Amino acid sequence: MSEPVARRMYDLVEPIGLVPYFADESDEALMALGLRNVWDAYFAGRAAPLGRSVPAEVVHAVFYNFAPGEVARHLPRVWDLTTPEAALAARERGCVAGMRRILGELADDPGVARAGDLLLKAATSAPVEGRALYAALRAVPVPQEPVARLWHAATLLREHRGDGHTVALLAEGVGGTEAHVLHALSSGIPAREFGRVGHLPAAQLTAVIDGLRARGLVGTDGWLTEAGQATKDRVEALTDRLAEAPYTALTPGELTRLVADLEPISATFRKTFPM
Repeated sequence: MSEPVARRMYDLVEPIGLVPYFADESDEALMALGLRNVWDAYFAGRAAPLGRSVPAEVVHAVFYNFAPGEVARHLPRVWDLTTPEAALAARERGCVAGMRRILGELADDPGVARAGDLLLKAATSAPVEGRALYAALRAVPVPQEPVARLWHAATLLREHRGDGHTVALLAEGVGGTEAHVLHALSSGIPAREFGRVGHLPAAQLTAVIDGLRARGLVGTDGWLTEAGQATKDRVEALTDRLAEAPYTALTPGELTRLVADLEPISATFRKTFPM
């Protein structure tokens, strides 16, 4: 069975979409606005397309995978320190700086501009219905500088896929914190050692794991059962299906060209980021 187009493209696009979270320049640019810490930077940068008037409860719902109260520790407080417009500009500026540092001479290769244009064609072609964060980001002006254009297109596709991933999790009855546990265990990492949930109070994380165990998804040994792995596999398969739409806008030749241009770019980021 051939690999879904969306899965192949995820492997190529995700390293670019991770730039705000692994390149220090993004956090540095955002914190220069007066933000208090890297989580302020995260929420300001990622939630900025939604605007300052969206309550923390709504951002929590859209982001889906944060524990109760985590979003509210940063929003709307960050908008007392800066504006969504300034956060968007700083995030883009920092990400472009980080990409240029990591890519070196490759940043000015014609393949970057070609990939940015084709990826943007795909990223702006999909329907926005049911995809709140993707729709909000679609309303943000598209940068013209090639590296910034490539990063913007990758971010659009990452949020498009993320919105679909939330649908897949909801379809399986998997909550946000539960999703992190399933991902950690399927990757061979004990939940308490996984960064996205390892910081939670022990009782809170234990309750989540116990809930998954009661549903037969986690065994007494603390690892995924056959049913748990099957659930994770169904989530990923549906996520891939829901992420296909953008790539139908490209001709077979354009898709082949895009893959060829993205491969060296993505490989460079994969060597740098702890993926």
